[in-house]
Amino acid sequence: MSAIAAPRWRDRPLRAVLFDLDGTLLDTLADIALALNRALAEEHWPPIPIEAVRAMIGRGSPSLVRRAAQYLGRPIEDAQQARILENFFACYGALHDRGERTARPFEGAPLALERLHAAGLRIAVVTNKQFRFADALIRDLGLAQWVDLVVGGDTCARRKPDPEPLLYACTRLEVAPGAALMVGDSANDVGAARAASIPVVCVPYGYDEGRDPRELAGDALIESLAELPALLLGDASDG
Repeated sequence: MSAIAAPRWRDRPLRAVLFDLDGTLLDTLADIALALNRALAEEHWPPIPIEAVRAMIGRGSPSLVRRAAQYLGRPIEDAQQARILENFFACYGALHDRGERTARPFEGAPLALERLHAAGLRIAVVTNKQFRFADALIRDLGLAQWVDLVVGGDTCARRKPDPEPLLYACTRLEVAPGAALMVGDSANDVGAARAASIPVVCVPYGYDEGRDPRELAGDALIESLAELPALLLGDASDG
């Protein structure tokens, strides 16, 4: 008979896992690109190819709009940026309201969350996406039963790569940073985790400015979230 070992990260007990959302737990690229291009169309700007949008995701929606303007070579003032951002939020929300959303969990994500939660680990999603959208996705895609906390890009004063959202999650979960682990896909996630003194595991399929996550300075790399439970729980023989 096999038994699940107590959760550990290498030589120390583990009590919580903090997940990035876009590009780590969920494939949201198509929805983000569609909403962005609809917002840009309001300005009579041309659409941006989806693979170019991939490299713009990660630092929050205001950065997404700035990067879109830069990609198109368009000067952008604060008022126009605010207008495009508002339209982007409206278009993104409409995808949910009209049933046009195509976001889905990456392979292995639901089972990983289920197994880690069953092992007694606290689970948080820490994302630069606005809380209302992140929370709705977690609920609508059936993941909320395994997620104890969602921290959005507007939850704290600062976003990743600042460590504040990760430290806030640890405080809310009543877990010391040294007993937590970050799972992400980008330099933002690695930078935030390093600054918070939290180890970080990377996945290679996300949205990190076109860079290969295999080159990130994480503590470990897994090809799929399906590999995470074995990494943290393992199997122990029981008599």
